[in-house]
Amino acid sequence: MGVRLPSVIAGAKQILKLQSRITREKPDVLKCHIAVYVGETQRKRFVVPISVLNHPSFKDLLDRAEEEFGFDHPMGGLTIPCREDAFLNLTSRLQAL
Repeated sequence: MGVRLPSVIAGAKQILKLQSRITREKPDVLKCHIAVYVGETQRKRFVVPISVLNHPSFKDLLDRAEEEFGFDHPMGGLTIPCREDAFLNLTSRLQAL
């Protein structure tokens, strides 16, 4: 299973555009971080460092998000369709690297 690099790059550009809009509306997002909404039914907002975008595991989540929601989501932010505990587990491992 290969990573579609052009798709990931295009997706990252869309994420950064959305992030600039979100940051204007929600100033609690630190520089070099991104706000994401996580959950399968209920959505909870998390702020994570943009460095996690480079990790293959996180790219898999982004691919799932693209397939399910696209990058133009009505919430105005990036939505990741996974369980909250799985997302927390993944991001804590990636930030520890």
